[in-house]
Amino acid sequence: MALKILIAGGFGVGKTTLVGAVSEIRPLRTEERLSEVGRDVDHTDGVERKTTTTVAMDFGRITIRAGLALYLFGTPGQDRFWFLWDELSNGALGAVVLADTRRLEDCFPAVDFFEHRGIPFAVAVNCFPGSRTHRTQDVSRALDLEAGTPVVLCDARDRESGKEVLIALVEHAGRMHTARLLDSVG
Repeated sequence: MALKILIAGGFGVGKTTLVGAVSEIRPLRTEERLSEVGRDVDHTDGVERKTTTTVAMDFGRITIRAGLALYLFGTPGQDRFWFLWDELSNGALGAVVLADTRRLEDCFPAVDFFEHRGIPFAVAVNCFPGSRTHRTQDVSRALDLEAGTPVVLCDARDRESGKEVLIALVEHAGRMHTARLLDSVG
């Protein structure tokens, strides 16, 4: 069985890095070089050194145990590619919203997207070198998350850290899907 997970968040937050770090296969990437024209559209504040961007999706896979794998779909972070999100989210068990606390407002659209569609999600705060570390409760409050939405600190470059994020999401999604099922029969 394969479960579909989206990796979402703002531009330059580490989505491609996270998919690459945890994937057991060579990830499929749709990276293109940023153009000078695109720099005006893509809001590179805070990620001025970024030279490439995802233009469709990233794809990776990780086996949880025999017979159970997670298919990871990294979404593009720029507003101009958001039309892809509806297609990518079809059939998803849940999503990881990757956040950078230096630019927390960049993940608001992803949080809204999943909340409005009832897709379970967890917020993973990518702890960039040199950035201030915030308590998970403070991030949850700043994002005005619903009670029970997991917030975890991570390093998107680290495989074990990424796996912990995925475990938190799958456990949360399992609880949400079970609660919905019980509500529908009760």
